[in-house]
Amino acid sequence: MNKYYPAALAILIILLAAFPAIGPEVYYLSFMFSVFMYVILASSWNFIGGYAGYLSFGHAAFFGIGAFATAKMATVFQLPPLLTMLASIPAGGIAALIALIVGYPCLKIRGPYFSVVTLCFAFVVDLAVKNIEYLGGAEGLWMKFMDLPEKTARTIMYEAMLLLMVITLAASWFLGRSRFGTGLTAIRSDEEVAETMAVPTAMLKIKAFVLSAFFPGVAGGLFAYYLGYIHADAVFSINISILIVLMAMFGGGGTWLGPIIGAVILTVVNEGLSTFAQAEIARIIYGGLFIVVTIFMPNGIIDFFRKRGG
Repeated sequence: MNKYYPAALAILIILLAAFPAIGPEVYYLSFMFSVFMYVILASSWNFIGGYAGYLSFGHAAFFGIGAFATAKMATVFQLPPLLTMLASIPAGGIAALIALIVGYPCLKIRGPYFSVVTLCFAFVVDLAVKNIEYLGGAEGLWMKFMDLPEKTARTIMYEAMLLLMVITLAASWFLGRSRFGTGLTAIRSDEEVAETMAVPTAMLKIKAFVLSAFFPGVAGGLFAYYLGYIHADAVFSINISILIVLMAMFGGGGTWLGPIIGAVILTVVNEGLSTFAQAEIARIIYGGLFIVVTIFMPNGIIDFFRKRGG
């Protein structure tokens, strides 16, 4: 059945691209925009967290870096709408460059130590942005949105995030079927054995970490422009990092389809909790879900139901 997944997803993407043509309310465009964004975040995190087995809890930092880099370029250079959207690409490059600098020493440690270091990195970036006035400080950054009817503008952003999701999923699909992906899987299984078999583990980990930071950086740039105003609390929240990890693990880390399923299901859950539950209750539920997934579905919902069906 796996060979039919790409074809089915291609048909679904065509339908999603045509969705605005039926005239949905702006709320549904915004909700689908969020779904696409979280699919991107979960699938890109999967490069390092799923395939390589290095659980990063700081990926919200790269998302936020992309957001603030885009906002800063837009305000400093007074970019028009199209160029502001395109500025998210070099913003993703900035996130990837920072991942290269941070990843070189961090990827030398493993297990929970790596997770703690990446979590601390996210906190450090958050504090730096809040305390450096040039980067936005406590006030945040404003951007001028498109001078178009709201529905038209939201549709353009919807299609842009959908396109980025398609590119991210294509990269994930090719990675999973490449020697690069095979090497990362070997690292996840047993890094010491992989090293004895001449697998360049250090280089592969750095490449995966940099790639996993680039796509969230671009998504952060589009998200910032979509909001028109960006603040550190909106993009560096620990909840985003936890959601990214939970989505990928819930669906099935180390697989192509798992993060997609996890992101879609948990985005719906997140939307419901945001609407009907207090923030404190939502955090408790997220924590409970994380425990359930870790104990009962360590390989994700796909593997869980495959074993039940078998």
